[in-house]
Amino acid sequence: MDNQEPKHQRRIRYKGTHPKAFHEKYKELQPEKYADAVAKVIQKGSTPAGMHRSICVNEILEILQITPGQTGLDATLGYGGHTLEILKCLDSKGHLYSLDVDPIELPRTRERLEHLGYGPEILTIKQMNFSQIDQVALETGPLNFILADLGVSSMQIDNPERGFTYKSEGPLDLRLNPDRGISAAQRLKTISQEELQGMLLENADEPYSAEISRAIILEFKKGNDIVTTTKLQQVITDALKFIPQGDRNDAIKKSCQRCFQALRIDVNNEFEVLYDFLEKLPATLASGGRVAILTFHSGEDRLVKKSFKHFYREGIYREIAPEPIRPSPSECNSNSRARCAKLRWAIKS
Repeated sequence: MDNQEPKHQRRIRYKGTHPKAFHEKYKELQPEKYADAVAKVIQKGSTPAGMHRSICVNEILEILQITPGQTGLDATLGYGGHTLEILKCLDSKGHLYSLDVDPIELPRTRERLEHLGYGPEILTIKQMNFSQIDQVALETGPLNFILADLGVSSMQIDNPERGFTYKSEGPLDLRLNPDRGISAAQRLKTISQEELQGMLLENADEPYSAEISRAIILEFKKGNDIVTTTKLQQVITDALKFIPQGDRNDAIKKSCQRCFQALRIDVNNEFEVLYDFLEKLPATLASGGRVAILTFHSGEDRLVKKSFKHFYREGIYREIAPEPIRPSPSECNSNSRARCAKLRWAIKS
């Protein structure tokens, strides 16, 4: 009897055209096997689970003007969509370096790109923070072009185990590299009400920062932990019950988005990392080298704008974007995550 074969387990039924739970979306999570299902999700204007749809691809390629034989850097590899389009422009001549801090998604992206024929002879992928661009330049020499897409990838947001969204139950983590630093849950335990209120204001322009920070600290004083995404959402919801009922749901949704953004920026030191990158950037570019930076909230865009203007006045950049480039209306309609993107560029003297 011990030699009996285990009973066959049927695969979980694919619930409709777009299941709600992340792990039920096995068709979206295997795009190479279920291309038709993935195409239907994209056609609806959504991003399939486990994927990321690159934003402003045509605009970025027009700015960078990549030609075969050049050496460049994709400072934020992510799903590899921008990297793939850059590699096509290089046409197997020159070299592209790509960086990412995420130890979970980086190997998957490397495998996808290798499967498409882009190996170490044309592409070097490193797990490192893009603030270390000066270390990369020691190996590469002056770079002809650099791209930095500062958005969090959709596959990170959609996976509830990463804790990036209040929409699904998961650990309140929010780290781009879960092997380093402290989680958002740990951060909340160590912060004062005044500091938390300042973080919500500075990182996300949260209008209810006082009410929300007070409610979070009170929750800890009651002896309750905030270790899951849904628990933090509930605390925010309860803190905003004073808002008139007709406006309440929309206000809670936006405050949840802003609070999660503020915490993510804090635990990953995103502003400090971006500042370091921008300071080191000019020294890594060759004369005539081009840089394009895609931002997704006002704090990032202000830092990029200020840095570009400073180095332009110093004569280090010969030309900078007079205004940010926004995704086209058609791209925003087909990909809602493009709506808050701003693209700026600069050219080294």
